[in-house]
Amino acid sequence: MERVALCNLGCKVNAYELDAMKKMLENSGYEIVPFDGIADIYIVNTCTVTNIADRKSRQMLHRARKRNPQAVVVAAGCYIQAGDEACLDASIDLAIGNNKKKDLIPILETFLKQRKEGGADQTLGHTTIPDLRRPVPYEEMTLEGCAGHTRAFVKIQDGCDQFCSYCVIPLARGRVRSRRPEQVYREAQALAESGYQEIVLTGIHLSSYGMDLVKADGRTGRSREEIRRETYEQAYLLHLIEDLHEISGLKRIRLGSLEPRIITDAFARRLQKLPKVCPHFHLSLQSGCDTTLKRMNRHYQAGEYYEKVNLLREVFDDPAITTDVIVGFPGETAEEFAHTLAFLEKTEFFEMHVFPYSRRKGTVAAKMPDQVPDQIKTERSRILLKLAEQQSRRYRERLIGKEKEILLEEPIIIEGKSYLTGHTREYVKTAVFAGENTPNQLMRGKITGFLQENMVLMQ
Repeated sequence: MERVALCNLGCKVNAYELDAMKKMLENSGYEIVPFDGIADIYIVNTCTVTNIADRKSRQMLHRARKRNPQAVVVAAGCYIQAGDEACLDASIDLAIGNNKKKDLIPILETFLKQRKEGGADQTLGHTTIPDLRRPVPYEEMTLEGCAGHTRAFVKIQDGCDQFCSYCVIPLARGRVRSRRPEQVYREAQALAESGYQEIVLTGIHLSSYGMDLVKADGRTGRSREEIRRETYEQAYLLHLIEDLHEISGLKRIRLGSLEPRIITDAFARRLQKLPKVCPHFHLSLQSGCDTTLKRMNRHYQAGEYYEKVNLLREVFDDPAITTDVIVGFPGETAEEFAHTLAFLEKTEFFEMHVFPYSRRKGTVAAKMPDQVPDQIKTERSRILLKLAEQQSRRYRERLIGKEKEILLEEPIIIEGKSYLTGHTREYVKTAVFAGENTPNQLMRGKITGFLQENMVLMQ
């Protein structure tokens, strides 16, 4: 029996796909072993969203090669898909691009057979890395569940048509492709029957779910913006959520990152009528300065974004709003950064993910003048990270004295005492005394204070 070690880098979509690949391997008789041990096959599901992600991908591939020089080292995913021939270095035996992960077992077994015969190459005659510049179908993969987990990611969409000027993801993932709603429903229902109480809907650009269905209706001559608007008006994503809400045994539905423009009054109010939907909304911002947003090719202004946040706060009771911010985008002046800082201070987020701009080959921004020096990006990141900590604590403080529901997930020992940790519907990490409680249990109680800096206590 071949021993396989798996490593995931990057986003929730990658995590979903690796879990699905793990299940394929188990069903085919492979033994799954820890990545830090000795294996016959190492599979690294790579990421390429930043230069750091590229570096981590290379490091993990080299680490696998060092652990067992005779092993088969497989690089899968975005780093390989978006890269050039230089990515296929000596640490890699087999490369599998996106939209080919569903074929992992036949690709792997073909490679092993050819290797035994002395004739295998890294891409099996250029068949394992598809050309995602052309339309391709959605890659159907099914997640049956992961041992020890209480929430499950459900991938419903792949690809992106937004072409933000800094982003390499359209090159790595291709155009928008939506999963058939009946397939999503079937998987979510199976997960609920397996005992999962929460699912997280995820995709590369979740708000674009259904955009390819609009494109396929036969009408021509429409712009990408018209197609996007019709996608939102047809509420494909919302209809899917409403269908999933009817699944018996499913208690929570959490949404991945949303495009701000999908948040309309009708969208928010229909969501609010679905009690299983968690009041936790990740709206990617990237900059609070309109001139920077325009250079980024983001299709909204800061004022519109602010209106969407206020709409969610009007409809939901103090929802958790989280976001992403890029600092040091090409041409970002001190004044533009000051606009972003002021906007973030005004908007108040539960959490902010702050990223220094990373120059990515093949993107529009990589060729822009006035690239910002690293030391300035580092200082601006420091300022925003400090603000993020302050705002996050203020949000947690507002929970003290309120009754909340948490989904218990894992045990932890703090100062010799046993607790179980979990998350509220707003995704605030919370601990309760262990007692008779067990993981995957929903319980209610009052938030009484902080147990650690980023963890509150419920009693």
